Amino acid sequence: MKAPCGVILAGGLSSRMGGGDKALLDLNGSSILSLVIARLKPQVGAVVLNANGDPARFSGYALPVVPDSIEGYAGPLAGVLAGLDWAAAHGFDEIVTAAADTPFFPVDLAQHLRMAAAREHTPIALAATPGPGGRTHRHPTFGLWPVALRQDLRAALDAGVRKVVQWTDPHGAAMALFEPGADASEPFFNVNTPEELEIARRRLAGMHG
Repeated sequence: MKAPCGVILAGGLSSRMGGGDKALLDLNGSSILSLVIARLKPQVGAVVLNANGDPARFSGYALPVVPDSIEGYAGPLAGVLAGLDWAAAHGFDEIVTAAADTPFFPVDLAQHLRMAAAREHTPIALAATPGPGGRTHRHPTFGLWPVALRQDLRAALDAGVRKVVQWTDPHGAAMALFEPGADASEPFFNVNTPEELEIARRRLAGMHG
């Protein structure tokens, strides 16, 4: 089976960090984006960055940069569509997405998303973690998406759909459940605030001994 295309979603507004690119923030000598690329690259056949604005600010990463094709800030679904369009033009059948501000996501993300989709016979799979009361918490920016649904997604975005699950649920979306790490750490911990950036720095330092 051909490896999927990896798409890093970096189109957020970073409002709680005061604007700018969260993905370019320093995390103990490396940018958050560098760590995300290092985790995703071994899992996929190619890596693409979805980001809006001047692509030159990412020139040091040697990645294709694809902007949203939907006007205005349309949220992560617009980034998924941009990734699907690039993947379709380059011979991929599906993409795996990862958020650009989440440096510790699982190194077996793509494998488990594919397994979940195959098990549930669904075209889409989304990452999830255990929640309170036996419920699960979905992480919809981490998903497996088929290129075959890109025109359906484009039509939904044109019709005003913005929430990921509003589009995925009618199509059927399997959940790939990821347990916390051995140290009870959250696998999809993301950096939204200066305080969370410091937490990420301490966590990374602990991982490196």
